[in-house]
Amino acid sequence: MEKKVAVVTDSTAYLSPEIREQLEIEMVPLSVVFGEEAFREELDLSTDDFYKKIATVGQLPTTSQPAVGDFVSLFERLKEEGYEQVISIHLSSKISGTYQTSLTAGSMVDGIDVHGFDTEISCAPQAYFAMEAAKLANEGSDAITILDYLQSLKETSRAYFMVDDLNHLHRGGRLNAAQLVVGNLLKIKPILHFVDGSIVPFEKVRTEKKALARILQLLAEDASKGSPLDVTVIHANRLDGAEELAVRIREAHPSAKVSISYFGPVIGTHLGAGSLGVAWNKFN
Repeated sequence: MEKKVAVVTDSTAYLSPEIREQLEIEMVPLSVVFGEEAFREELDLSTDDFYKKIATVGQLPTTSQPAVGDFVSLFERLKEEGYEQVISIHLSSKISGTYQTSLTAGSMVDGIDVHGFDTEISCAPQAYFAMEAAKLANEGSDAITILDYLQSLKETSRAYFMVDDLNHLHRGGRLNAAQLVVGNLLKIKPILHFVDGSIVPFEKVRTEKKALARILQLLAEDASKGSPLDVTVIHANRLDGAEELAVRIREAHPSAKVSISYFGPVIGTHLGAGSLGVAWNKFN
């Protein structure tokens, strides 16, 4: 049976080229802008080079979503390749216009139905949704079936993270001034998460050690419910910290599948270097 559903995501899923090729996932890049120069993440600028660049430049860049024409060109090509439906899976519409841009582009291309899926999150959880969608598409499922399944996955998806410096989130408009002032005055390490697509504090903790312990406690609570978990440790230029955390999770939860991912240039611009996160879903 010929596959008729294409799966599209954006670069903030941080899926490796090998996985995208294996699962036939299309990727549209967002960009970081240093001065007058824009770099498409994952294409023009690697994550390692990004963190080196911000360390030497001394300031963070801005970010920009893909142009509508990038999506139009992709959807036109997919139509020519025989696809009838597209599931376009993107980072939260509350932190980027990418999701809306994909829908706008879909309305501009005749002969192919584009269905958007707002993950209401980003990074490894977004990658998880894209991979699960691609597996179903490769098995011949239609778009509506896949979307229903993704919606059910969203209900059991969890992600918590902590940042080294709240100023980056505030500067990018992702954290309000009151939250910033409280955080900086108290020198706290708030545990952050996404609620309805927006980044909000989950709990205020005084030290990084306590913040990570609390995140691992939340993971253990879900792990105790019986289903094996698919866990991803996510880091912003802090591989050693991520590896230490992954070891602790593997020792505590031998049945879990544990992997390491990263906050790439676009998300790293808003979180800053040194951030750590843990995301998990039920293992399918």
